[in-house]
Amino acid sequence: MKSRSKDDLAYPESKRVDHVDVIHGVSVPDPYRWLEDIDSEETRAWIEAQNELTFGYLGKISAREKIRERMTELYTYEKYGVPFKKGGRYFFTYNDGLQNQSVLYWMKSLEEEPVALFDPNDLSEDGTVALMGMNVSDDGKYLAYGLSASGSDWQEWRIREVETGRDLDDVLKWIKFTVAAWTHDNEGFYYSRFDAPEEGMAFKGANYYQKLCYHRLVTPQSEDELVYERPDQKEWRFRGSVTDDGRYLIVSVTKGTYQFNGVFYTDLEEGSGDFVELLNEFDAKYTFIDNVGPVFYFTTDNNAPFSRVIGIDIRDPAPSSWVEVVPEASDALRSMSQIGGNFIGIYMHDAHSHVKVFDAKGSHVRDIDLPGMGTVDGFEGSQEDGETFYQYMSFTVPGTVFRYDADEDRTTVFREPRLAFDPDDYVTEQVSYSSKDGTMVPMFISHRKGLKRQPDNPAYLYGYGGFNNALSPRFNVRNMVWMEMGGVFAQANLRGGGEYGKAWHEAGCKLNRQNVFDDFIAAAEWLIEKGHTSTPKLAISGRSNGGLLTGACLTQRPDLYGVTLPIVGVLDMLRFHKFTVGWGWVSDYGSAEDPKEFEALYAYSPYHNVKPGIRYPPTLVTTGDHDDRVFPAHSFKFAAALQNAHAGEAPVLIRIDSKAGHGGGKPTRKLVEEYTDELAFIVANVAMDID
Repeated sequence: MKSRSKDDLAYPESKRVDHVDVIHGVSVPDPYRWLEDIDSEETRAWIEAQNELTFGYLGKISAREKIRERMTELYTYEKYGVPFKKGGRYFFTYNDGLQNQSVLYWMKSLEEEPVALFDPNDLSEDGTVALMGMNVSDDGKYLAYGLSASGSDWQEWRIREVETGRDLDDVLKWIKFTVAAWTHDNEGFYYSRFDAPEEGMAFKGANYYQKLCYHRLVTPQSEDELVYERPDQKEWRFRGSVTDDGRYLIVSVTKGTYQFNGVFYTDLEEGSGDFVELLNEFDAKYTFIDNVGPVFYFTTDNNAPFSRVIGIDIRDPAPSSWVEVVPEASDALRSMSQIGGNFIGIYMHDAHSHVKVFDAKGSHVRDIDLPGMGTVDGFEGSQEDGETFYQYMSFTVPGTVFRYDADEDRTTVFREPRLAFDPDDYVTEQVSYSSKDGTMVPMFISHRKGLKRQPDNPAYLYGYGGFNNALSPRFNVRNMVWMEMGGVFAQANLRGGGEYGKAWHEAGCKLNRQNVFDDFIAAAEWLIEKGHTSTPKLAISGRSNGGLLTGACLTQRPDLYGVTLPIVGVLDMLRFHKFTVGWGWVSDYGSAEDPKEFEALYAYSPYHNVKPGIRYPPTLVTTGDHDDRVFPAHSFKFAAALQNAHAGEAPVLIRIDSKAGHGGGKPTRKLVEEYTDELAFIVANVAMDID
């Protein structure tokens, strides 16, 4: 390909075309529309040329190999999944450290030696086939599992006999965003699928008209029963679950990432196949917990922005007859389960986990003590279970798995990884800062103990701010290596997330989206003002929606940062809804189809706000060549526009991973390479000495 020189970098030519869309009377140029054809010869040549430049640049960074070596050493710790129990067997995943994919094990007692049931590492030499979904039949005899190749959201499901490890002949295709809900006769399960896409559209075409089906063991997928579909509602998705007593099929009906949902059910004992639309107003979020006979329990933010637990008697389901079981608290309720006759809730208290236990009537019994300010996942099980498991982690503590005896209120360690570092050598504090409109926003700051606060400290600021997702303290080897090298890691809890319930989320949605960027910019300014770092030493980053965050903050305040890393980002806000599952994000972003929302989107869309003649900071855009969650053309077009407009000497590069998607199921080998390159790029561009 032809190239043009810019200082000591020769950027590949990114041709500009005269494509213009007229949206609500506004002419919108899209000079890199051709890069949306991700499999064309021209685009593939562009990808190859960009990667040649990027990896050539990264390969010259002297600290890169040292970072890779330490990244590999720190990654070599044991990773345990949270166990669950079915049919008298315990199931959990385990990774010995550098295995590309974790292995699924089972055992009949906690004292036994685990038996390997499924090892995804046997399926591909490069580790790009991942186990992305699974469920075990109630009798513990069969495992239904979904496989993803090269990071795709598409999954292929199969069934394995637990005792023998032998696969049945069943193969289910064109599946994404589903679980396998086994019936209590253990003869089959409910799942959701799409029709096969048109040729060439599997990684690009919009996914509509999901169907709920039932698969019976040892039958072809073509004979699966169509249980529920809505041809009049192309955006509806269905997620089925069977109640613990086996009587009801519960179907959560969602519209993309829209937080409000419906709940339908059918009585499997009755067997008519008719569905009752129990909750069909789509007026709030309802998450099914369990049932006691005809009484269904849900968490909901209906009349409770921080969420509560209600009971609905399906014999009298009118809202006036609903019973409040666990009232709304001052902290956001993130999940609730029923274990041993009690409710166990995970709450978000100032962006970190608290766990509370309630009796069957909703009275508070106790809190479960946690090791510190961190994040908890787990507490799965049924009303009959006297035990459950959960995982705790923080910025400096990898996932430790605990067993909780619900009868005796006793917690013991089930598995704890051995580490190549001492977590006590690090400290985490939580601060609050004022955003542009005066809103107080929390932020975590972690670093080595004894690190002196000074402007010369390199800092890595991370954020997300969307889709009701809460950013709480979680362990990441990249961040650990960064702090070990003397860097400061900061994580801001921006509006748009779920840290403070419904109102906090909605304050960052649609026409309020600029609040999220203002919060992140204010975090950067606070870190500089308080002497934690300075502009030349500050790197900002985020993934997916956080990639949008980074791209928007880069284009709005290019003067504020030393380095930016938009990772697998949503960067063209006028066309995101036209690809794969992007239409589902309209609930958070709005749509260019709406005049007012178009105005807001156009005002901050990173791709459309790249300005010629600006000296942009060093930037590394990253994506996967076949990301079918966030279409990779977002990153292609943004990088091309940035390289063309950039007036400075700093590198503006794009790293395009092959055989990679949005990040789910990414093999350890690729994660080590990706994290190494991210840190090497930062180190090189903030003049960080790690020798």
